[in-house]
Amino acid sequence: MKTRIDSVEDITRSFAEQGYICSDQIALAVYLAAQLHKPVLVEGPPGVGKTELAKAAAAFLEAPLIRLQCYEGLDESRALYEWKYGKQLLYTQLLRDKLGGMLADTDSLDASMARLGDLGEAFYSETFLEPRPLLQALRSEEPAVLLIDEIDKADQEFEAFLLELLSDFQISIPEMGTVTARHQPLVLLTSNDQRELSDALKRRCLHLYIPYPEAAHEAAIVAARVPELESELREQLVAFIQYLREQEMKKLPAISETLDWARALVLLHADSLDQAVVADTLNLVLKTEQDVTLARELLPAWLRKFGKR
Repeated sequence: MKTRIDSVEDITRSFAEQGYICSDQIALAVYLAAQLHKPVLVEGPPGVGKTELAKAAAAFLEAPLIRLQCYEGLDESRALYEWKYGKQLLYTQLLRDKLGGMLADTDSLDASMARLGDLGEAFYSETFLEPRPLLQALRSEEPAVLLIDEIDKADQEFEAFLLELLSDFQISIPEMGTVTARHQPLVLLTSNDQRELSDALKRRCLHLYIPYPEAAHEAAIVAARVPELESELREQLVAFIQYLREQEMKKLPAISETLDWARALVLLHADSLDQAVVADTLNLVLKTEQDVTLARELLPAWLRKFGKR
């Protein structure tokens, strides 16, 4: 892992080389998180580059990226560790034939239990431990980037479970005790604001909000990620996306949809946004039929003002 970060500009430049065009606020958040050893809570609408930020940070820091995808019902065993029950069962079967001989010279239940005690501890040893993302990050042989993606989808109980990790970079495992990070990972949590996160979690994190990009920023992103797209068509595409975001839609198009649309226009050899091309490819940009219908109704007026019939 890169041990020295010279400046915020160093991050901005490195991210741009990867095709991730970031704002000053994003670069500053990554810089402070790395220097202060603080987690970052990254909020914003879906598709604005929150997950991509973690990938860019891992590449910049030359560190492995460990990702925990959150979902409703996620519990400690799925996030932290599990025991390999199949392997434990096989171990039990192998021992079954030997137990009689092992206990033959014991003359009491206490003596038998004492002799079997060592075997019981073996069942909860490293041999049978299956590390999950949180434990992998803590035990990594080199500093890692830990992405806890869409934390707002997890239950409040799981969010509370994370507080020890976010505060002290350690986790308590009943069978093994407290596991402290060998190297403090850079932790990024993302949220699409599906539910309100607790004040306790927010206090432990730096906060970063990534909004929909402004036109110039979005054009720069498209130019970096889809350089094959002609500049005039790129400007038209970004202008139409910005226009759609001003409308009352169920799901506004994000930068991920902009990039998908740009790549599709390249494949279709489009040289401008005309009514036929836009109407045929709106499903790449808008994800509900209600929004597609609205966009088709608005399209002629937009083309008369900004585009080409």
